[in-house]
Amino acid sequence: MLSHRVTNVSFESFRASSDGKKVILLYPWTNHRNIFLSYFLNDLDEGLLYYRLPGHADGLRHWLRGLLDEIRVVAPGFGQSLEHALDNAAAAEIGAALATDLDALQLERVVLYLDELDRVAQDEEFSRFMNAAIAHLPAKAQLAVNSRMLTYDPWISWVNRDELVVLGAEHRSSNLLFSKESSLKPQLEIYAFGRGHAVSNGREISSWDGALPRNLFFYFIDNPSVTRDQIFEIFWPKLSARNAANVFHVTKRTITERISNHVGDGKSYELTNYSTGFYVPSGKIVRHYDVADFEGAMEGAMLSNDDHERELLYLRAIEIYRAPFLHPVKLPWVAERRNQLKSMYAEALIGMARLKTGQGAWEEALGYYARALKEAPQREDLHRDAMRMYINLGRNGDARQQYLLLERLLKKELGVKPSAETQALLNLLN
Repeated sequence: MLSHRVTNVSFESFRASSDGKKVILLYPWTNHRNIFLSYFLNDLDEGLLYYRLPGHADGLRHWLRGLLDEIRVVAPGFGQSLEHALDNAAAAEIGAALATDLDALQLERVVLYLDELDRVAQDEEFSRFMNAAIAHLPAKAQLAVNSRMLTYDPWISWVNRDELVVLGAEHRSSNLLFSKESSLKPQLEIYAFGRGHAVSNGREISSWDGALPRNLFFYFIDNPSVTRDQIFEIFWPKLSARNAANVFHVTKRTITERISNHVGDGKSYELTNYSTGFYVPSGKIVRHYDVADFEGAMEGAMLSNDDHERELLYLRAIEIYRAPFLHPVKLPWVAERRNQLKSMYAEALIGMARLKTGQGAWEEALGYYARALKEAPQREDLHRDAMRMYINLGRNGDARQQYLLLERLLKKELGVKPSAETQALLNLLN
């Protein structure tokens, strides 16, 4: 069984949430695609049919012929109905034929796992095919889909029928893509750890018409209540108020267009509303922001008195922090925020290290201290803690090397020696 602490999802909860569902979607941007695949490998003796699209597919029939060839390696004779339908049948008939072939397999349970499905165009023909395939799936069969990008159609209708489950989004701050709702709102997902990605209704916004709309977009996301004067001071400090206002409104309109184009319903969706002197998030869009989730996990860990809960929250924060904030954007406000979040990430690593120290797990604690020192190499207390872990592990030579590393660093950066407390720890090694 895979560790609950690694995935935040136990094998039992995975099975409970997916039992009885025709479709299992692995949430785009989840870190655990391979872990979810291993669930299927552990739970099925021979009923897993796996197909990874090797490259961009030139239409529905092209990728299905590749699927046929791949699956016949492990299931000879599979796909007679599908092969016949591919010659001249409509998309819906092809979907029904695939379901028929799955039913014909002499297995008690079958999971067809489609990996990297974003390599096939998810257009109207794809939706007709998939809807028919799902509708005709036999009770013994499930469809599992891993895709870096997913559209609403055809999946949302199956969510509303309670025949589809989304895995990999268990700890999100709000219900986002593929939520079961009577009235759907556009879903905007923002990932600012790393280079920065924005996903509107499952499609990444890749073209911003220049750096300015993109930078203002992320500023709005990271500052949910901000005045016009604050915006102008950040982006156009040398322009007159009139000229800054003109550039601002043009840029803001570009952001609206980029979001709305990806929603695709012909409506206009503003990222923010102006209210009582502040630009605040629009209520017409549901947001997910990885930085907000990270800060929420850190706040929860700091406030909790339960070590187990704190450990889970620290692990969640560490998992979310993929890379430095909006790296490598060099704007002053980005650099300041990047340093702040980097310090918080170091605190998460230190928190985990100290929890592991309290558990007597010296090796794990040492690993977290080493990672924390990469983020905050100037912290002498962390060097001491790492030395203590080496001592506890009987690795006195490594403890001495840690001291020498600190000694060189302090001399180079500050022109000082390690403190008396650190020197006393070194003397214990003699």
